[in-house]
Amino acid sequence: MVEIFKENAVLLLFVVAALGYWIGSIKIKGTGLGVAAVLFVGLGFGAIDPALRIPDIITTLGLTMFVYTIGLQSGPGFFRNIRQHGIRDVIFVVLMLCLSASISVALHFLFSFQASTTAGLFAGVTTNTAALAALLDAFTHNYNADIAAQLSKEAVVGYSISYPMGVLGVMMAIAFIERVLKINYQTEEESLRRHYPIEQDMKNTAIQVNTDSFADVTLRDMRQIMGWSLVFGRLLRDGEISLTHMDMSLRKGDIVRLVGNRDEVNQAIVELGEEVQGEIIAGDPAYDTARIFVSNPHVVGQKLAALNLNEKYAAIISRYRRGDIDLLATGDTILELGDQVRIVARKEDLPSIAKLFGNSYERLSHVNLLSFGLGMALGLVLGLIVFHLPNGSSFKLGFAGGPLVVALLLGSLRRTGPIVWTLSYGSNLTLRQFGLTLLLAGIGINSGHTFLSTLLGGGGSYIFLSSVIISVLTAIITLVIGYKLIRIPFSFLTGMVANQPAILDFSVDRAGNKLPNIGFTTMLPVALITKIIFVQLLFSVLK
Repeated sequence: MVEIFKENAVLLLFVVAALGYWIGSIKIKGTGLGVAAVLFVGLGFGAIDPALRIPDIITTLGLTMFVYTIGLQSGPGFFRNIRQHGIRDVIFVVLMLCLSASISVALHFLFSFQASTTAGLFAGVTTNTAALAALLDAFTHNYNADIAAQLSKEAVVGYSISYPMGVLGVMMAIAFIERVLKINYQTEEESLRRHYPIEQDMKNTAIQVNTDSFADVTLRDMRQIMGWSLVFGRLLRDGEISLTHMDMSLRKGDIVRLVGNRDEVNQAIVELGEEVQGEIIAGDPAYDTARIFVSNPHVVGQKLAALNLNEKYAAIISRYRRGDIDLLATGDTILELGDQVRIVARKEDLPSIAKLFGNSYERLSHVNLLSFGLGMALGLVLGLIVFHLPNGSSFKLGFAGGPLVVALLLGSLRRTGPIVWTLSYGSNLTLRQFGLTLLLAGIGINSGHTFLSTLLGGGGSYIFLSSVIISVLTAIITLVIGYKLIRIPFSFLTGMVANQPAILDFSVDRAGNKLPNIGFTTMLPVALITKIIFVQLLFSVLK
């Protein structure tokens, strides 16, 4: 069987992926490895025979696809978070990496490591392949072939032994601190729901107005005065049904349907009148409700207000569904491919409105290879550019940093003229999971034999112990200080310490929402560049 795997790398890849997915789905007391299991299954297969290898191009492809799709989805949230807390979070991440580097230096002298081994250890425990690549490149350019080969071997040993604990150690720290601090992800999600795209606890009901308090106040002014973000829908007045608009007022005796956050809806009930049980506005012959897919690229990236629906049709969009999340629609809502809008409109207008948005589920499954290929290419080109530092050293963003930075920019722009950079939610998620599987399986299989042989040879035990200390200790300190002193939401923090895709997937699974993605994408570019610099500084200082 081993011989078959040696000759068929693709077969090996998918066997590891399948077994890893199965093992990752097994939960013990509610906790499982998730997709990270693919990495550990890969290590097991790789340890069997050094000839079992996955071509580097497959691992590189997986890495670039993963970070690019994450960047596209998180671009808007990244820049919003940077504007709100950018300097604070940047300083915090750099200081925590300084702590990790300081612990590495202390262990270097304690266990008498080679400088190249310590630099590789730091790259591995922070799971930064780009930093290792930059270090090996520096060896090649600054030393003759023999010395460079020896230094590279020492660095790779440090990297390969510490990398698994760089993943598993952080997961252990997240699970441990989560229990110690008694983190309630649901409560945290509630507090952040207004500012981030998270599942909202919405209520859809009808209210009978029993007061004249707001008779001279337009709905627009009422929302502003009360601080509501409610959507007012159909209105029953004097036996006739119509749609509300922001310049109208509510009268005593009106029955109006509204949708919004449950707490705000309940507050509106108290202020305006009483909730009407049953479907009072049912059987309306003029208006109908429909869910319509956004598949037309011409409306993607535009705010709902910019579509001027009210000028063309009698229609109201009350909410939209993105992935598995239902969100309240406002004039500032920016549409993305794959969104599903819930609309109330005249029955004769619904076909025209559906045509405007596209409403084609089949079209959503198509990936625009022009925008996807061009964006990936731009990211890879950026990753190849060499940046020179004042001290004479240099670094590249590499196959992770380049695509991520470009994707964040393009995801924030959403579109440039006729080119729509974003992907539908389903396409993005599929490409991301596929890329992550390629990455983890490739790294695991290619590192497995070196990991096992060095560990069993006796020289790797101290490296492995060091990786445990660095990964667990740094993650614990980061989570505690970030949450208790700096007051960063724990969901964000788990993403910030998730320096590897498998940890991010684990964090998202623990949180039960997508908030860790925001922490991950906010700090990854800063952390990536800092790690690349620190790895080379460690070698220069310790050699």
